[in-house]
Amino acid sequence: MPMKTLLVLYSYHHKNTEAVARAFAQILGAPIVTPQEVNPAELAACDLVGFGSGIDSGRHYAPLLALADRLPTVSAKKAFIFSTCGAPAFGVTRSFILKNHSALREKLQAKGYTIVDEFGCPGWNTNKLLRFFGGLNRGRPNAEDLQRAEDSARNLEARMGDPGQSLPLDVTN
Repeated sequence: MPMKTLLVLYSYHHKNTEAVARAFAQILGAPIVTPQEVNPAELAACDLVGFGSGIDSGRHYAPLLALADRLPTVSAKKAFIFSTCGAPAFGVTRSFILKNHSALREKLQAKGYTIVDEFGCPGWNTNKLLRFFGGLNRGRPNAEDLQRAEDSARNLEARMGDPGQSLPLDVTN
């Protein structure tokens, strides 16, 4: 029986995180919904839920965090977290991504979700003064970033059946 997966995405600025979500969706055969569209009760029917958005001031965007607050408590449901970040590409390291994901991760874990993977990559940023200079990370996520997202999705798909096997966190740039 195929794994039932759903991706919950909030992406509005340059659709950076939407590109990553589409890469995951293509491999996992998962629909993509916004936090406003999802019925928290329907998540109970999913084997795996991906939660993603851009990063704003060191955390996922507010609509995704608000959804996490509204989620009912579950028992050992599996989830993964993904994001794009407008920080300089050389600074989007594993520890940086894990720190940015911490608020969402803590909310999901408090609701009973087991986080099985986390993915992050640079995204194009034209906020504030950056817009006058063409932005930062133009062209990101790029083909390499999206290939890493697809590889991460394949890894998730292959390993979901083995709960004892740890999943490497793919958050390098």
